[in-house]
Amino acid sequence: MAYTNQKDLSLLNLGFLLLLLLIGSLVSESNGKVIIPTQYASLHLNRTSFPPGFIFGTASSSYQYEGAANEDGRGPSIWDNFTHKYPDVAIDEYHRYKEDVGIMKEMNLDAYRFSISWSRLLPNGKVSGGVNKKGIKYYNDLIDELIAKGLKPFVTLFHWDTPQALEEDEHFKEYAELCFKEFGDRVKHWITLNEPWSYAVGGYATGYAAPGRCSVWQKLNCTGGDSGTEPYLVIHHQLISHAIAVKLYRDKYQASQKGVIGISLVAPCMKVLVGKRLPKFTKEEAKVVKGSFDFVGLNYYTTSYAAYAHLPNNSFPSYNTDSRTNVTTERNGVSIGPKAASPWLRVYPLGIYNILQYTKEKYNNPLIYITENGKDGVKVKGYFAWSLLDNYEWISGYTVRFGINFVDYKDHQKRYPKLSAHWFKNFLVKKKKY
Repeated sequence: MAYTNQKDLSLLNLGFLLLLLLIGSLVSESNGKVIIPTQYASLHLNRTSFPPGFIFGTASSSYQYEGAANEDGRGPSIWDNFTHKYPDVAIDEYHRYKEDVGIMKEMNLDAYRFSISWSRLLPNGKVSGGVNKKGIKYYNDLIDELIAKGLKPFVTLFHWDTPQALEEDEHFKEYAELCFKEFGDRVKHWITLNEPWSYAVGGYATGYAAPGRCSVWQKLNCTGGDSGTEPYLVIHHQLISHAIAVKLYRDKYQASQKGVIGISLVAPCMKVLVGKRLPKFTKEEAKVVKGSFDFVGLNYYTTSYAAYAHLPNNSFPSYNTDSRTNVTTERNGVSIGPKAASPWLRVYPLGIYNILQYTKEKYNNPLIYITENGKDGVKVKGYFAWSLLDNYEWISGYTVRFGINFVDYKDHQKRYPKLSAHWFKNFLVKKKKY
């Protein structure tokens, strides 16, 4: 691939960075060889290739990292009931957070994006059910350790682990307020929801994620549900919950705490003729939702080919077929990019450029952080690689490794740097200017 436009080159640096991280972190355990495609070998990057103040970090989630599922007063989440296997330990960050922060410091990172476990703070999901002081202390200790090591905390309020007690109730606003009150004096970057699309589709359209709901006719071993309506209802209420939390923060905390708040989105997007199944916002809801972010967090992993897919007239309604598209990683026998370790993942650096440009043009050039894994007028302020460590990867368990650092699950969760950790450390060295 030849880059002839200098403005494009600056932004495509992010795409090349993504490629190197994927290659470095997904090295085969059998031979450890790293092969970088020749078209990228001559492009040299370092921290100075990005604007001053650009933030580099890594990301995690409480359910995938913390473990200690039954310790210090934590209540069960919907994922505990959905899988109830490894997350009792996960990768044990609850007991090893100081070690992990030390790893970040050693890698020359600037920030750490983590999520708070709702059920660790509120075991019953509600303030009226009691606040878990030990949970408050854990996150205070983690935040203080990050700041002491010179790392900025970026905090996600919700990364899919709803308290089991709230599956039929909604108290996100009071949970958010508890977090703002307890941690907002030091946390200056808040993310309300991580990938609301993924949560709604995985949990309520296909049923492969908690709480495992989908239409019975799909024969996907779900616990019940309606794939034609529930995903849209879930997304609808997530947006309202997000907007209410943002309004609360802006009205009561932002002026004194001087932070910003946004939402973290995964790349897929579609507009379809869903008809009456698509929930409607009231005028008041629309007013609250409109403009309810200070920045947008984009999660980008891969790109796929899309083609029209015919849907018979007698088909059952489902979110999975509403888009009328057939999504593939190959076209005419040619893959869209090199294969990574996960079967769904192809390396396609240009995709991160395309989604940034789309977001700029579609949403009036908002402030953007790449929250999972320039010039040209796109306001990109930071990049967070997924993930610092190998971890419990939801329904895939421990079978895939997204970590920049290796975790030995057979030897007490010991951490070892991969080639990508060494690459990141060298890349992020702050060079003196003469």
